[in-house]
Amino acid sequence: MALAAGVLTVADPALAQPSPGPGRPDGHSSKRADDGHHQNGGGNGNGNGNGNGERRGNRHRAVPVKGPVLSAGDAKDSHAPTGTGLRSALGATLQDKSLGTLNYAVADAATGEFLVGANENTPATPASTTKLATAVAALSLLPAGHRIATTVVQGATPGEITLVGGGDPTVTALPVDQIRIGGAPVDVDSAPASMADLARRTAAALKAAGTTGVKLSYDTSLYSGPLLHKEHDGTNIGAVTPLMVDEGRIDPRSPDEAPARAFDPAGQAAESFIGFLKAEGITVQGKAAQATAPAGAKELARVESPAVGRLVERMLTTSDNQLAEAVARQVALAAKQPASFEGGAAAVTAELTKVGVPMNGVVLTDGSGLASANLIPPLTLVKLLGQAASPQHPELRPVITGLPIAGFTGTLVSRFGAKSGAGEAAGIVRAKTGSLSNVNTLAGTVVDSDGRVLVFALMTRTTSPDPFPTRAAIDRIVAKIAACGC
Repeated sequence: MALAAGVLTVADPALAQPSPGPGRPDGHSSKRADDGHHQNGGGNGNGNGNGNGERRGNRHRAVPVKGPVLSAGDAKDSHAPTGTGLRSALGATLQDKSLGTLNYAVADAATGEFLVGANENTPATPASTTKLATAVAALSLLPAGHRIATTVVQGATPGEITLVGGGDPTVTALPVDQIRIGGAPVDVDSAPASMADLARRTAAALKAAGTTGVKLSYDTSLYSGPLLHKEHDGTNIGAVTPLMVDEGRIDPRSPDEAPARAFDPAGQAAESFIGFLKAEGITVQGKAAQATAPAGAKELARVESPAVGRLVERMLTTSDNQLAEAVARQVALAAKQPASFEGGAAAVTAELTKVGVPMNGVVLTDGSGLASANLIPPLTLVKLLGQAASPQHPELRPVITGLPIAGFTGTLVSRFGAKSGAGEAAGIVRAKTGSLSNVNTLAGTVVDSDGRVLVFALMTRTTSPDPFPTRAAIDRIVAKIAACGC
């Protein structure tokens, strides 16, 4: 679906005054980046020391973005901010040495006017703000009711059934009352599909046919390419396969941001399914084997993920890398591209180009942002946010509602605190974090002192292995924007 370059006005009060939600009780370890990426010295998270993103340094070429960042609206407003006023208000906060190299852009959401920035056209490493691109592409291309199915079909021979992965990594083995997303319980709309439910429905179908013993195979043929991206570390994300349970976590209840993961997540999912089948009185003969389901095989049972909008919200709030790669592959499948890292990146790029997002200088190699080879200019991130918040595009609203709230939810729960010097902005900023070694980014919406909504993207590269001073400096810039009636 094509997106017109709509004006970002505040039709939804939640955009102007986000309500603080419950914080995550488990918090964040001081040894990890705010969205789950390890900060191990000067490395890039994959054991290669200063990675490719660091070696590129500041040699990225600035690329022009013609026209307003967002489409023009009615600028005849006494409360409209000005670039001069905002630049004056930001003042020395932009000179903080903790920021290293700063690329940034700020725009007035109501008019689309670019207000202030530096290196705003220059591609920079986005880290997990890459998920904004994945999210907008998914919600633009996929129907609002799109859900990912995990199914069981009749196997190649009598007495054989096949568990078929559809690409939903959130299928869970936990009872619904034990499921936590970002430390919070789920509701009927956000609850993931249940492996126990799939086994129960399968057992019912088998028993109705007079069968109580089967041989099980499992099908992971939906995806192609490598299970791990060459820049992924296997810690902040596991193998990417279309059949998983609890995102491949060995302990699905673990609150760790980088939990131990199964070496073979598809095999783990099959074993989980077998356990639930046995509890339903179905005997499974031997060990489950990997096999491709017969074409046109009869479906015995299915479970489905939450709708794509809820998946996007979960992905953004908790910066879920595993889910981001799954969502990118759903975009690839819808675009008739291979369901791989390469195909997902190509499909996201093509869809964003189609809907009018400026893609000059953008390089995507994954859907999660763990790859340091990704490049996005700040103005592109601002445009993505503007499209998502525009009342002309309600289908993109989960991008905004999924953004963490400063000081209260998701990856911003421990940001904008009293000690950061940015506490006054807690609760009025919604933003997506991004962190890799030596890279910290933040992109979102903020309400200024006149009640005006601004969109911003701040992207930094430093030489320090300690990310916390940089994050605090970024938060202080956003707080200055919030305090400004400029």
